[in-house]
Amino acid sequence: MKNPKSPSVLLGMLFLIFHLGIVNLFSQEIGEFKIVKYNNPEATSFMGVGLWAWPLPMDYDGDGDMDLLVSCPDKPFNGLYFFENKSGNSFPDFEPPVRLGPAISQIQVSHTSSGPRFLIPGTELKNFVTKLDQQPEPLFPKEQILKDFQKNPRFNQWKMVDYDGDGDEDILVGIDDWSDYGWDNAFNSEGNWTNGSLHGYVYLLENEGGGYESRGRLQVDGRDLDVYGAPSPNMADFDRDGDLDLITGEFLDKMTYFENIGTRTNPEFSEGKLLQSDRSIIKMDLEMIIPVAVDWDHDGWIDLVVGDEDGRVALVRNIGKTQAGRPLFESPRYFRQRADNLKFGALVTPVSYDWDSDGDLDIVAGNSAGHLCWIENLEDGVAPKWAEPVLLKVQGTPFRVQAGDKGSIQGPAEAKWGYTTLSVADWDGDGVGDLIINSIWGKVQWLKNMGKGDLLPPQAVEVAWGNLPVPSPAWNWWKPAPTELATQWRTTPVAVDWNRDGLMDLVMLDHEGYLAFFERKMTAGKLMLTPGQRIFYGENASVFGNKNEVVDPTPGLLRLNNREAGGSGRRKLSFFDWDQDGDLDLLVNSINVSLFEQLKTEDGKVYFRSRGQLAPTVLAGHTTSPTFVDWNKNGIWDVLVGAEDGHFYHLSR
Repeated sequence: MKNPKSPSVLLGMLFLIFHLGIVNLFSQEIGEFKIVKYNNPEATSFMGVGLWAWPLPMDYDGDGDMDLLVSCPDKPFNGLYFFENKSGNSFPDFEPPVRLGPAISQIQVSHTSSGPRFLIPGTELKNFVTKLDQQPEPLFPKEQILKDFQKNPRFNQWKMVDYDGDGDEDILVGIDDWSDYGWDNAFNSEGNWTNGSLHGYVYLLENEGGGYESRGRLQVDGRDLDVYGAPSPNMADFDRDGDLDLITGEFLDKMTYFENIGTRTNPEFSEGKLLQSDRSIIKMDLEMIIPVAVDWDHDGWIDLVVGDEDGRVALVRNIGKTQAGRPLFESPRYFRQRADNLKFGALVTPVSYDWDSDGDLDIVAGNSAGHLCWIENLEDGVAPKWAEPVLLKVQGTPFRVQAGDKGSIQGPAEAKWGYTTLSVADWDGDGVGDLIINSIWGKVQWLKNMGKGDLLPPQAVEVAWGNLPVPSPAWNWWKPAPTELATQWRTTPVAVDWNRDGLMDLVMLDHEGYLAFFERKMTAGKLMLTPGQRIFYGENASVFGNKNEVVDPTPGLLRLNNREAGGSGRRKLSFFDWDQDGDLDLLVNSINVSLFEQLKTEDGKVYFRSRGQLAPTVLAGHTTSPTFVDWNKNGIWDVLVGAEDGHFYHLSR
């Protein structure tokens, strides 16, 4: 008789309980996901929240130096966080974040002559330091501005400023407009985007004493001031010539300076010029940036504190000089903090692997920015001590995949994203772990590990297609090379010796979203994959727990995504023997992680059954990425998950 406490028996009992509808005891048996800490008190790391950082630079604790509040509207790291500056330095190592409450959507701080003012769309938050968002005061009906737009904006940003120098505070409203851009699948066969551009407008609401009157959109030379989405307006005397200029953000990575060529009481703006340092155009590392104007270092020049999409915040310092009619700023310098929660960007995709061959399990990971990193396990144990992530390099330069204007099916607004997802395996048989990657492009490639942290440039993972047409997703504008593997974007290429013949195979989603086995064989004297075989079958395959994640619920071939274009792919996969019965079970991303138990292999077909999510914890609005670890060395694999907030979450069994 089996041990009644063995994982396989427990899973069978609990699956029966699920379907009887009695109670979900599964998470109680194996616990909850817990955030992974650095466990390294001597270390510092980049200051950061989860996905999307909305910074509120201010002296929050009233001790005379600048602190940071950051609102993070993401899951699961949702919240308004306080990063204390204890040193008093202008570029401190902040204290770890303290959660003050839930995130406040679209919040903006305006540093005015009467002190900092805190606005959300249509409303001021009064007595913010003590009340946060609990004392709202209506300012102007936001619906009167939104009526101009066919689609709801993603960014609706309200700032206070004495626009016309009459002594009262007016309001600037930054709104983005997606109606021309659309969103998805609008490339022609040459890779040109056939929809329109993304727009970002700034509205003026003038203070008339008894209320505000809309003066419409700000103009430049008789036309609407228009930037590439997410305008984040900041009006201040950036060049110290006595009038107020305007700096905007955008959905991508740059900022634009509009010089006031009118007067303090009657502003007029010149054509926008991209913000720059004395050497180059200033670009943030990622996109969806949120710049906020403030004299951060108290030197009399207005700086910018800029939130980045991956949760980091940077100082872009005004150096007090002008060139070609625009003020000069230093390149972004990302703030740091005392190390607390282990993190690597956003939508992090970890693999557990002994990268430095020292006997313990490190982490190798990708992220939304398209980077790859190694996180060294410095001290093994139940709660390992971690080093800060180190970017992996190709011939000395940090490796990065980016979409550019043509690489994302969702269009050029995603130019800075790469969405690297990976396996680590000895792909070429030389005894060293290489990287097999997929990305925003859907091109499966591998990077040979030369040792000492250096990689060779990516090479195509080759498939011997023979006389078959080389497949690719129907919506791809580009066509793969004759031996290239082009599949759905942002889905893990799992390198595994599936048939146990000593050669590393590949299991992943094919171009139509089916889970497929790409067997490796010697072909014409060369190791190559063979075309994908749909050998995997599933039952109850729609249990993902996220209304935005849809698969075919009909028992049959295991199709992990039946969506098209931008909704395709996105599956993060990992195989290991969950129930210790000698075969490989499947972990798939969901709002945390979904388990598919392998039931049997029969006539060359592999059968799985969905066992649902591993816990009730919500780790994603978009996606997670699972791998497996055994830090406590008890012989039972636990689960490590990279969440969309860039943090790592551990589930101990």
